[in-house]
Amino acid sequence: MKILISNKSDLPIYEQIKVQIKEQIMSGKIAENEFLPSIRQLAKDLGISVITTTRAYSDLEEEGFVSTMRGKGTFVLPKDNEMVREQYLRRIEDSFTVAIENARIANISNEELIMILENLMRE
Repeated sequence: MKILISNKSDLPIYEQIKVQIKEQIMSGKIAENEFLPSIRQLAKDLGISVITTTRAYSDLEEEGFVSTMRGKGTFVLPKDNEMVREQYLRRIEDSFTVAIENARIANISNEELIMILENLMRE
C-alpha cells in the first residue's frame, strides 16, 4: 500500500490517507480481505501521529470500506458494487460542479460545455 502525504494539500493528513486508501480499494489495488498495515506501523512509516492514522481508519470503517478485529488488525471488506458506483458518481458530480462554475465565470454556454464533454468522452 502506497500513501503519499502532502503538507501543501488543503486536505488534513487523515483525509489524505483515507482518500488514498479508498481509491486503492475501489480500484482493486488493495484486495478484499487484505489486511492494512497496523495503525502504529502506518503512523511510523508516514512519520505522523497514531491519532491521525486512527482517525483515517475509523472513518474508513464508518464508511464501510474496512473492518477492525481486535488483536488481528484492519482488513478490507468485500466491495459493495453499488457503494463503489455511488462513490464514483459523487466524485464525478463534484468535478462537474467545478467545471460548471468555471464555465459560468468564463461565460461559456451550456451548448459549448456539452460539446467539450462529448469531445472528451470520445478521446
